[in-house]
Amino acid sequence: MLIKNGFIINPASGESYVSDIRINDGVIEEISENICPTDDENIVDARGLTIAPGLIDTHVHFRDPGFTYKETLHTGSLAAAKGGFTSVICMANTSPVVDNTDVLEDILSRSRSESIRIYQAASVSRSLKGEEMTDMTALKEAGACGFTDDGIPLKNAAFLYEAMETAKALDVPISLHEEDPAFIKNNGINHGTVSEQLGIYGSPSIAEESLVARDCLLALRSGAHTVIQHISSGRSVELVRMFKALGANLHAEATPHHFTLTDEAVLKYGTLAKMNPPLRKEEDRLAIIRGLADGTIDLIATDHAPHSREEKERTITAAPSGIIGLETSLALGITSLVRPGHLTLMQLLEKMTVNPADLYHLPAGRIEKGAAADLVIFAPEEHWIPQDYASLSSNSPFTGWDLYGKIKMTVCRGDVVYRD
Repeated sequence: MLIKNGFIINPASGESYVSDIRINDGVIEEISENICPTDDENIVDARGLTIAPGLIDTHVHFRDPGFTYKETLHTGSLAAAKGGFTSVICMANTSPVVDNTDVLEDILSRSRSESIRIYQAASVSRSLKGEEMTDMTALKEAGACGFTDDGIPLKNAAFLYEAMETAKALDVPISLHEEDPAFIKNNGINHGTVSEQLGIYGSPSIAEESLVARDCLLALRSGAHTVIQHISSGRSVELVRMFKALGANLHAEATPHHFTLTDEAVLKYGTLAKMNPPLRKEEDRLAIIRGLADGTIDLIATDHAPHSREEKERTITAAPSGIIGLETSLALGITSLVRPGHLTLMQLLEKMTVNPADLYHLPAGRIEKGAAADLVIFAPEEHWIPQDYASLSSNSPFTGWDLYGKIKMTVCRGDVVYRD
């Protein structure tokens, strides 16, 4: 394949320029201007379009095994490719839980037939109970790229500290869902004026902040690469900023919904705006944006969480938390962050490509000779409206929104896996 005349943005080098890219056998063979095509070469004219490394999402739920009526490895892969993602990391809270090598190897084996790169995190504790440690060494050797009990907090600090030390020895990240249930009466909705209007005592930000404070300290002491997942509170951002300055190997994820929406969205979108941790106040949203801008938050992840229409049509307290996000992630980053001037496109892409690749030691995230031919081609200024999804589910508050940034093509391992 020969991609002609594209505007290349390569966050790994900080460079952007117009050039051609030749792809052979799944890798980038040449990057230069005016490459002459061969007779058998497939030509892609990218004039006026932007080429970036294939996007990487460190936090998705493909619900497989156990909940395949919501999503499967295959439909999740289709949604990822449509959103420009060539690599994703699936969470461990499947059924059965990814707490042993048999489950892990089954998922990884089935993933190999999909068009994108699917990586799998394993759980820290057996059955997500926070009591008995998994065999992290065996899971790492079997292919786990990191460890997380996402969806459930690890309440025992000593247990978590031991897990952090093991993760450090294995040189893999440990990722944490920070919500102390002792503070929460109804999850998925911020405790404040909106929850009071609904007659609900929700989830106050201290539920997150108290665990973030504890775990930042544990990260500092252990030296482990520790990810604060889907950060939602401005105070949590400040804590991460402070402990990073002290030398902790801390990372933080921001989701498109947390940097775009506030808890006011619950009044408009109902259960489609219910997620854990919840949408919070405008001051929290702005603090997350400041954290993205100054590098305190170094990852953008969707927390892609498919649910069936029937589940989301339940009452606000009975419906499950979470929304899909893969197919709107880049566009929301451009619409909510780049166009208003909070981040440059280079900064946005850095948090969606090279940063996650480096953290998880993935063979992706770069546009350079010899690198994997994982690319996304998109039109940053093109306006579009999300309506139909490749995901098996459609639980998104962003359906019908006016967005900018249209994916035109996704290339993984040198193959076109999505074309607009």
